[in-house]
Amino acid sequence: MALPKYTLKYNEDKEKWSLENDRTNRTLKNFNTKEDAIKGGVLKKVLGSNGGSVKIQKMNGRYQEERTYPRSKDPRKSKG
Repeated sequence: MALPKYTLKYNEDKEKWSLENDRTNRTLKNFNTKEDAIKGGVLKKVLGSNGGSVKIQKMNGRYQEERTYPRSKDPRKSKG
């Protein structure tokens, strides 16, 4: 079964960072800053036991990095 995919991106309308489900475009959680979202296991906690792959964008919309939660579900053949 494929991992659910999410994107952490800046929402200009709300002036917050939003974690969105890529398939449904629904927001799971909003954060005041990107640092609040990526620090100390916050994303892992939001995704829960199902986990998923999170693409993290910069303020300009370009991708900064991708993280997999839990780490054990990261595909072995990925470059990262």
